[in-house]
Amino acid sequence: MAAEDRPQITLITPPVLDLDIFPDRLARVLDSVDVACLRLALATRDEDEILRAGDACRLVAHERDVAIVIEDHVLMVERLGLDGVHLSDGARSIRKVRKDLGNDAIVGAYCGTTRHEGMNAAEAGADYAAFGPLGENALGKGEHVDFDLFDWWSQMIEVPCIAEGALTADLVAKFGPVTDFFGIGAEIWGHDDASAALKALIAPLG
Repeated sequence: MAAEDRPQITLITPPVLDLDIFPDRLARVLDSVDVACLRLALATRDEDEILRAGDACRLVAHERDVAIVIEDHVLMVERLGLDGVHLSDGARSIRKVRKDLGNDAIVGAYCGTTRHEGMNAAEAGADYAAFGPLGENALGKGEHVDFDLFDWWSQMIEVPCIAEGALTADLVAKFGPVTDFFGIGAEIWGHDDASAALKALIAPLG
């Protein structure tokens, strides 16, 4: 695949971070693989924990000119000096968030498995629409995104899309020609060498 056509990588943090270890792990990954954006996807609702994690991850990302967004916590964007927000509720709050954060902020939306939600997000001003999961999984109703959605999106919609969720090297090979980004997180963090796991996962991209 030609470099200009190769999907970029959005790296997704684990839901729980050990700040004694994770910043160094993150730095090693960002130093070994070209990553376009880091997404803070934390399970905690503790404000202090989010602030500490956000500070640590922002420092690592911005030192390497990698953009960083946070999942859902809109008020944390300016407070932590982040680049934007990833909204997990589809198109519903995009217009308000865009107004609150301004045109320079990244505002993206997770749109599940539905083309309709993605179109609404694009029309509302999202910078990207994320769809997933791609692979077989036991979460929710076990739904996954069809190849046809990405194929159609790549031909009809200018807003970039992210393919994420239960990725394998085979799925990366299949969806590479029809997506702008791969969102990768859980697939690599369980490995001792997350950098090697990421390289193996995206090897089909060339």
